[in-house]
Amino acid sequence: MAVTTRVALATSEPGLAWDSDLPLMLDALRARGVDAVAAAWDAPDFDWSRCAAVVVRSTWDYAARWPEYLAWADAVQGATRLDNPAALVRWNTDKRYLGELAGRGVPVVPTRFIAPGEAVVLPGDGQFVVKPTVSAGARDTGRYAQHHHEAAAGHVAALHAAGSTAMVQPYLTRIDEGERALVFLGGAFSHAMRKGPVLTDLGGIDNDRVPHPDLVPHRPSAAELALAEAALAAAPGARALLYARVDIATADDGTPVLMELELVEPNLFLGHSEDGLRRFTDLVQERAT
Repeated sequence: MAVTTRVALATSEPGLAWDSDLPLMLDALRARGVDAVAAAWDAPDFDWSRCAAVVVRSTWDYAARWPEYLAWADAVQGATRLDNPAALVRWNTDKRYLGELAGRGVPVVPTRFIAPGEAVVLPGDGQFVVKPTVSAGARDTGRYAQHHHEAAAGHVAALHAAGSTAMVQPYLTRIDEGERALVFLGGAFSHAMRKGPVLTDLGGIDNDRVPHPDLVPHRPSAAELALAEAALAAAPGARALLYARVDIATADDGTPVLMELELVEPNLFLGHSEDGLRRFTDLVQERAT
């Protein structure tokens, strides 16, 4: 009797409700004869060791239990194949990696990190963004103007009280041109999407905002592709990546800059790319067998 390969797509309660990629991935893998299942990363009775591979998909509630989540990734990798690997999960779920990439010459949105106990220094002019270094889906993120300094300082204080490091970035004046999300599968560019601005409200936090508004397909420029490839090349262990999403915006001088390098649980927009879904399925099946 042939043995069916089991692959788990690790998700979460919000992922099961909102991950539009998840059913597409499951159907595509099952059509290949793979025993593909979706399981919440914190499911108490799921045996990850019975899987030939585990793909980190939409574990979107990890930020509130980050140490537990990292321990889970380590444990799964100790029992079977984990994509993307646990070391990358640890590195990429803390946005202080942006400072590392900037130090390696990657053009990144200028970012100041403020750890608990450090002086809170906010920009002297222009609008800016405050968010925690460990966060998913722009949660606990706020956009502020100069007359919101008191509210912004309160935001940082709340993050510090929760044990989080805060990060402060300028709000790019050309963000209304759209943020570009370039998807890479197995290290090769697959497809890209453009989305509208997310932080449309000033002066506070809105955790109910739409994370990917006004999505449309995008053809990246040569400069955008070069930036994405440079960011991936600078990431530790990049050769092991099953998937990556590189989020890019336009700086005030018109050049592309890295917003985020998403290596853990990004929406890959596979509903907009049949070739991307096919490539993803190929890679998962190859890696699992």
